[in-house]
Amino acid sequence: MKKTLGLVHTSATLVPVFQQLCAQYLPHINVFNIVDDSLIKQVITRGELQPDTARRVVNYANSAESAGADFIMFTCSSIGAAVETAATLTQVPVLRVDQPMADKAVSMGKKIGVIATLPTTLAPTSDLVKRRAAVAGKSIEIKSVLCEGAFDALMGGNPALHDQMVAAALKELSHEVDVIVLAQASMARVVDTLSDTEKKVPILASPPIAMEYLATLL
Repeated sequence: MKKTLGLVHTSATLVPVFQQLCAQYLPHINVFNIVDDSLIKQVITRGELQPDTARRVVNYANSAESAGADFIMFTCSSIGAAVETAATLTQVPVLRVDQPMADKAVSMGKKIGVIATLPTTLAPTSDLVKRRAAVAGKSIEIKSVLCEGAFDALMGGNPALHDQMVAAALKELSHEVDVIVLAQASMARVVDTLSDTEKKVPILASPPIAMEYLATLL
């Protein structure tokens, strides 16, 4: 019997991204997707994850379990706290996409940079890295950077400006830390535009690292 992975997204744009990664890392697994972009829109509008949104996240985990998932992964960092709650309320494993990335960052250095274009993602990711370091029994320092205006540029139809702002922030942050964590998968493409000399430290994106991790489990 093939195992089944249920992916829950807060943006339809992530479906093809993870479809490609699943084909690469988990070709032997059945995969289905649940998409609801109102979750992230609600978090952004309110400036934080609130209980009613968190309850909906838990409900999606239950729905994925009912649909036959043997393992569930949520691909959005902003709802991470609710995903951790959902993990305690389902009979199958539930993973937030950025946990394997946080663990890898903790294993790679003491000074860890966290970069985001949304404050609603920056805080949860920084908190996760701190807590995963505590689990690993490691003392770390975190340097958090918010690329203000970059997300608005991306949503406003100016991806070039978004990429330029993120690239500048990555280059500057690379002088101050041992490893950089991207709080949003949407920034990963910017890393490919940097030269090897500009990438002075490892820059980690959650999707491929999460899939590598799942490949060891499924």
